[in-house]
Amino acid sequence: MSSVRRLLSPRTAAAFCALGTSALLLTACAGAETTRADVAAAAPTSPSAGTGSPSGATTSPSGSATSPSSTATSLTDDQAEREALVPKAKVTWDKAADTAVKEVSGGKLTEIELTKASDESASPSGSASPGASSPAATPSAGSPVWAAKVAASDGTVRDVDIDAVTGKVFRSQADADQDADDKSEIADRLSQADQTAEQAAKAATDKTDGTVTAVKLDENDDQKLIWSVDVVTTDNWNKTTYDVDASNGEILREHVDKD
Repeated sequence: MSSVRRLLSPRTAAAFCALGTSALLLTACAGAETTRADVAAAAPTSPSAGTGSPSGATTSPSGSATSPSSTATSLTDDQAEREALVPKAKVTWDKAADTAVKEVSGGKLTEIELTKASDESASPSGSASPGASSPAATPSAGSPVWAAKVAASDGTVRDVDIDAVTGKVFRSQADADQDADDKSEIADRLSQADQTAEQAAKAATDKTDGTVTAVKLDENDDQKLIWSVDVVTTDNWNKTTYDVDASNGEILREHVDKD
């Protein structure tokens, strides 16, 4: 014979078989990848896909998620009410007190407080004291008013309401709930109070720089005669109440109301 056919060794044959099998596997994998790519291309896109936001979160125009609590106010209901009322009062407590005292001949202030005009005060009531001006127009409900109490020398109290914007008296009437004992108690308190309401208010504002919203001649838990003074600070709308000794002006108690 002119040529001799050499037979492959077992090891060489096994190598060829392995190469063939690998080629078949690569071909099958490539086909599978192509099929998956075709399916993915044909599948519809989810509305939330690619947003990068958690499911259900709202997205601001800049693409950042907006927290529901970011717009929440930090003020309590009472603080929000002070913020809405105090800046509207153009007349200070002492000016309103001077106006109220003029309603009673020889009268003295026993109490004054900044509050809101209510629906019940929609029409003027009562009558002016002798020599006092006639009641002015009543402020609308929700407007700031100074509610004052002024006592005559015998302890008879007159309620005087003053518009905190115009400074005008819109209601002046006798306190119908007083009896002889009430009048005697008021007269005794006024005679024992060596400190005036103005002096007590100054003692309070020397401690806290703010707006005086109430001054009242009262007794504390120890039965000591005091002036209770409320001061509102406009940077945080807290109210601080001072108990000022009505005999010597000493501050006996200080309480901050952050509610």
